[in-house]
Amino acid sequence: MKKTILALALAGVLGGCSLDGDDGAIGQQGPQGEQGPQGGQGEQGEVISGDVELTLIGRSVLNVESPEGAAEIVAFHHRTKQIYAINSSGDNATVEIISADHFDTAALAPDNEGVISATNLAITMTLDVSANTPGDANSIAIDETNQLLAVAMAGDTGVKGHIAFYDISGAEPVFKRNVEVGYLPDMVTFTPDGSKVVVANEGEPAGDYSVDPEGSISVIAIVDAEPASTSSSISFSQFNDEQAQLAEQGVMFANPAGRTIKGQLIDTTVAMDLEPEYVAISADSKTAYVSLQENNALAVVDLTDLSVEVRALGFKDWSNLMLDASDKDGGINFKKYPGLYGMYQPDTIATYQWQGANFVVSANEGDGREYFFDSSDEASCLAEGGLEYDEDDGCLAYIDESRAEDLDLADNFSYVNNDDDDIGRLIVSTERGDINNDGRYEELYAYGARSFSIWDANTDLVFDSGDDVGRITAAIHGQSFNNNEDENEGDTRSDAKGAEPEALAIGQIEGRTYAFIGLERMSGIMVYDITNPFDVKFKNYAYNRGVVEGAEITGDLAPEGMKFVAADKSPNGQPLLIVGNEISGSVSVWQVNLK
Repeated sequence: MKKTILALALAGVLGGCSLDGDDGAIGQQGPQGEQGPQGGQGEQGEVISGDVELTLIGRSVLNVESPEGAAEIVAFHHRTKQIYAINSSGDNATVEIISADHFDTAALAPDNEGVISATNLAITMTLDVSANTPGDANSIAIDETNQLLAVAMAGDTGVKGHIAFYDISGAEPVFKRNVEVGYLPDMVTFTPDGSKVVVANEGEPAGDYSVDPEGSISVIAIVDAEPASTSSSISFSQFNDEQAQLAEQGVMFANPAGRTIKGQLIDTTVAMDLEPEYVAISADSKTAYVSLQENNALAVVDLTDLSVEVRALGFKDWSNLMLDASDKDGGINFKKYPGLYGMYQPDTIATYQWQGANFVVSANEGDGREYFFDSSDEASCLAEGGLEYDEDDGCLAYIDESRAEDLDLADNFSYVNNDDDDIGRLIVSTERGDINNDGRYEELYAYGARSFSIWDANTDLVFDSGDDVGRITAAIHGQSFNNNEDENEGDTRSDAKGAEPEALAIGQIEGRTYAFIGLERMSGIMVYDITNPFDVKFKNYAYNRGVVEGAEITGDLAPEGMKFVAADKSPNGQPLLIVGNEISGSVSVWQVNLK
C-alpha cells in the first residue's frame, strides 16, 4: 500500500460548546467531547474516517515562478466544466480559467513525504479584468441562471470600487459593464435566485487614518440577465449614535479616535469602523448575512427593503477548553485558562437550512488591526503622533494587539508568568478586558475562536467546535502542529490564532449536509456533518502539505477560498471540493465520497 497523506478517524464532536449569544454575553460552556477510535489506513491522496472519503484528483498552479497570492478565490462554471480562479500575483488583475472536464489522476505522483506537488489541470484562458476595470481583483462569483460572472475590483484607499460583469454564455467571457460600489469591495456573491448581486465593501483606512472610508454593503439588481447600471448602497451611518450600546452588546471598536496623527484629530464613526468582510445569502434570497470580522459581529440585511441590523456575536469562554497559548513552550502544551475569552471574528460564512429555518456557519479566523505610515526616522514618527518607529514597517499609527504579559493584569491572573509557558505569550486585544477602567485587565480577549460555529437566524450560538482544531491537528501533526503556512517550524502560531479557520464551504451529499473548513496556517481541511445543527459530528481531516521541520514546504498552502460542487453539477459525476490556496498559488480539487 502506498504511503498515505493521512489516515484518521475520530468519532463524535470533540470539544463542542454552547453559548447563550444574547446581546454578546458570555454563555455557559458545554461539555468536552470524547476522542473516538483510530481509523483505518487509506490509499495515497485519500483521507478516510467513518463515512467520508476525500481524494485529491486535480491540481493546477498559477504563476509557477511566483505563485504566492495567485490563487485566492475560486468559482465553478457547470456549463463549460471550468474552474475560475483569481490571480492576484501579477501586474494585472486576471482570472485564470482552468479546464476540469477530465482528471488524469495518474499524473499526480506524490513525493517521498506523500505530498502531491504535480499538476494535471491546464489553464485554458486568462481573462485580463484590468483591461476593462481599474483596481485589484478581490472576489469572483458565477451565476448559472443568468450565465454571468461578477468580479469585485477594489480601487485605492478612498476610491470606490467596481463590480465587473461578464457574459459567460458563449465560448469565452464577454465584458458587459462596470457597476460602481463602495470602498474596497472584498467579496461578491449572487442571490440563489439570480435576482441580485450583494457586495461587502470593507472600507479599510489608510495607514495614517488620513482617509477612513465607510464600510458598506452594495446591492445590484439583475433583470433579464442584465445587471443594473447602478448599485444601491446600504450604509451603517444610522448607527453612528449607537456606538456605546453596540459596544456593550459585544461589538468591537478598535481605532485611534481622539488621537492626533500627522496634525489631524482622528474622529472615527461607527460607519467608518465597521468593515464588512464576507456575504452569505439565505436559500429564499431574502436575507443577506455579512460578517464584520474585526468588529466580532454580523450585519443582517433584509433584501426586500434593504434594512440592516448589526448583531454582536459574543465571546467564547476558554476556561473549560484546551488551548496552547505559547509559541515558546517547547511544543504541544494544552491548558485551561480562566478569564480568557475568544472573539469569534469570522471570515468566511455560509448559510443552510434545517427544518425550514436558516442557520449561519462561520469560520472563526480572527483579525486585529495594525496600521503604519511612512516616516523618515523615530523622531519624526513620534512628532507626527506615531506610537513607535520600525525601520521595516515605518511609523506605527495604531495597534490593538499586545502580549498578555505586557499588560497590567488583575489579581485573578496571578497564574500568568513571564517564562513563556502560558498565556503570557498570547496576543490579546488591548481594547477590552479592563472591566472597571482602573488600568488593570480582569479579562483577556484573544483574536478568533480557533473553531467554526453555527448560529441560528437570531444570531444565537447553536454549536461551536470548541478546541477540536487544536486537539485534532496536534494529534495528527505532532510537534508540527500550529505550523505557519509558509514555513515548517512547529508551534509558531500558538501565541496568535492557531491554525486559523478561514475558508468554508457547505455541500449536500446523499441527503446530508457537510461543512468543509479550511485552516489557513496548517493548510488542512476539516469535515463535519452538520445536517442537524444541534447534533454536529466531526468526520474527517485532510491535508496536502509537507510538515517535516526545517524542510522546504511543499503542496497546497493556505486555503483562502472554497467551492463545493454537487454530484449533479460535477464533471465526473462525483461531489467535488475546489480550493484556492493563496501561498502555494495552487487550485486543488478533492473528490468527496461517502463510504
